[in-house]
Amino acid sequence: MQDLKNTQFFRIEKEQEIQVSDVLSQVYQAMAEKGYNPVSQIVGYIMSGDPTYITSHQNARSLIMKVERDELVEELLREYIKTNSWE
Repeated sequence: MQDLKNTQFFRIEKEQEIQVSDVLSQVYQAMAEKGYNPVSQIVGYIMSGDPTYITSHQNARSLIMKVERDELVEELLREYIKTNSWE
């Protein structure tokens, strides 16, 4: 029988964090593999929040839903600015 006077500890290992750029890359690749236009589909997801814009192939839908949509936009803008530096 358990000793109910002592506190039990329950530990959940933190899921490994994935970079937003890695999520976009993996989702892009999965969309291309299935023959979709990745840019169009990702834009549709970002604008609507509807995960059905993203294929479940290669677990892409689950992966992209782990990232907030505003984080996706921030990453895309950050990369655009870095690539097209106006300085």
